[in-house]
Amino acid sequence: MTKSALQIARATYQPKLPKALKGAVKVKEGNATQSVADQEAIHQLFPNTYGMPLIQFVEAEASATQPAFNVGVILSGGQAPGGHNVISGIFDGIKKLNADNRLYGFILGPGGLVDHKYMELTGDIIDEYRNTGGFDIIGSGRTKLETVEQFEKGYEILKELGIKALVIIGGDDSNTNACVLAEYYAAKNYGVQVIGCPKTIDGDLKNEMIETSFGFDTACKVYSEVIGNIQRDCNSARKYWHFIKLMGRSASHIALECALQVQPNVCIISEEVETNNLSLDDIIAYVAGIVAARAAQGDNYGTVLIPEGLIEFIPAVKRLIAELNDFLATNAVEFSHIKKSHQREYIISKLSKENADIYASLPEDVARQLTLDRDPHGNVQVSLIETEKLLADIVSVKL
Repeated sequence: MTKSALQIARATYQPKLPKALKGAVKVKEGNATQSVADQEAIHQLFPNTYGMPLIQFVEAEASATQPAFNVGVILSGGQAPGGHNVISGIFDGIKKLNADNRLYGFILGPGGLVDHKYMELTGDIIDEYRNTGGFDIIGSGRTKLETVEQFEKGYEILKELGIKALVIIGGDDSNTNACVLAEYYAAKNYGVQVIGCPKTIDGDLKNEMIETSFGFDTACKVYSEVIGNIQRDCNSARKYWHFIKLMGRSASHIALECALQVQPNVCIISEEVETNNLSLDDIIAYVAGIVAARAAQGDNYGTVLIPEGLIEFIPAVKRLIAELNDFLATNAVEFSHIKKSHQREYIISKLSKENADIYASLPEDVARQLTLDRDPHGNVQVSLIETEKLLADIVSVKL
């Protein structure tokens, strides 16, 4: 492939490294760690891995010679800028310790571990992907690791390849996979370290040790630039309202950060909606009121930012989704035989009155989207729900 001048320049960029990753380091163990809440319950669930000490890398006088070892890496969940550089960093780090160390990537997420689909990531491959976005170097997936059979199938290939450490790069669901796998391998004394690397564009995996997960900063910068362009178009045309859906299933961090950067006319924050127990009609009335107030001043244009997970934070809709989840899980076979044209009426007839009324009030497209297949972790696929279209349509009717 012929590379452009931009691609060549991008490949030469050297990310800034913390002092701990420059030169010789040694491991210093700190205090035992604990969960933020439910310590006893989580301790019982993870008796072999709970309370492990905090590890800190500190300067050492000289690098000790390390015996050769192999590492596996998995990309899991949605893609995020920085994923390729995490893999590049792992490669550089293990090669620095011992040139004979090898890095293996499992293809298409955790499923690659279970199905023994992998590739060795060599220097030539790594150099092709340095400083590039996306997750395409080995692909990603959302397979949920939860059975002994999966754990054992994974161990078979780890043992065959001589892998002593497995790095799972992903968000909250992916790190749950990492925790469960680490606990099982620790209980079996398999000698495989499982390491979770926090990746979530939503920015909702953080603590005092992790300022922000990788992907969040880039997403906000790119979004803000695009929203700013739309707002400039608004100011020029002076006749459109733009309803813009942003990523953020379980957190509104991206919507809030973009709002701070671009100052839209309206930004809905899912957590506020839930805390204040707002209904869908409350949100519609709020947005319509702002549109009407601007119209009264002769300003018939503006922008509305909406986090993709908004609909799950509306308490009444959240209760509806919970009942739908239970119903569809226990009646999947029967539901699959219902004609698409009759599915809406069928579901309404099976729900409680409160939830049936809410479901019936939703536009048909949105109601249908709530019944789509869940992801492997049981979540409604909110990215497929056209929340921005829902709000725009109902606000139009309200006005």
